[in-house]
Amino acid sequence: MPVPDGLDGMRVDAGLSRLLGLSRTAVVALTEEGSVLIDGAAAGKSDRLTAGAWLEVIFPEPKRELVVEATPVEGMNILYADDDIVAVDKPVGVAAHAGVGWTGPTVVGGLAAMGYRISTSGAHERQGIVHRLDVGTSGVMVVAQSEHAYTMLKRAFKERTVDKQYHALVQGHPDPSSGTIDAPIGRARGNAWKFAVTADGRPSITHYDTIEAFQAASLLDIHLETGRTHQIRVHFSAVRHPCAGDLTYGADPTLAKRLGLERQWLHARKLGFHHPADGRWLEIESEYPEDLSGALDVLRNA
Repeated sequence: MPVPDGLDGMRVDAGLSRLLGLSRTAVVALTEEGSVLIDGAAAGKSDRLTAGAWLEVIFPEPKRELVVEATPVEGMNILYADDDIVAVDKPVGVAAHAGVGWTGPTVVGGLAAMGYRISTSGAHERQGIVHRLDVGTSGVMVVAQSEHAYTMLKRAFKERTVDKQYHALVQGHPDPSSGTIDAPIGRARGNAWKFAVTADGRPSITHYDTIEAFQAASLLDIHLETGRTHQIRVHFSAVRHPCAGDLTYGADPTLAKRLGLERQWLHARKLGFHHPADGRWLEIESEYPEDLSGALDVLRNA
């Protein structure tokens, strides 16, 4: 199309933002990809538009969205639900949402099977998801049911006003018994699925207190100040106290076998946050599943 007279002399990013109804960020991304042409030549974001010049904008192909299948999830119970949010007790072996390489059960699919209407914000396959738990981590997880709740909860997690409490059984006895691990986390070199403490990683802060000490391990109460992928597992592995059963991050397989663990002993115990509708403080708790409570029984009866 020809550049309209009303855009004559404007910068490309400002003019196209007005013309196409896109954000300036989106227009800049298009120019950086060489997808904005003026009279056949690629235009930069700060170039000036000339009335009557021939404008071409090439949009990328839309990404193929995964279809959310309503699939019942065994053992996933509802801890709290209202018109805005639903909190589930996520079992081990369940992902928050579908993703590349994952074909197993998901929280989103399980909620759909229960008849819950989930917020349509975000990509289709992860509707309503405002935070995630690892597949191998159990415990409380909250999902937005309304658009307003999605916006408010995403902001709360970003601004760190959510109280995220975990319990973890780690090998040995951390010294000091209560403290803070402040170490940046980034992707592990040579392993796309693993993380590590790295000099150029993202700031990551974990606070912990010892609840109960056993001969071979310690049960910790953990509060996350940040929420990096695998944060607890990475931090305690870095200080040589990996979560019991967490073979990916250096746990002792002999101890894991003795405790009957086939995954890391890590449980999202409680979430505390201001309700997105009325602002009241809400705390939702999850009890230990059988495999984790069984491991503690082994240690207490040793």
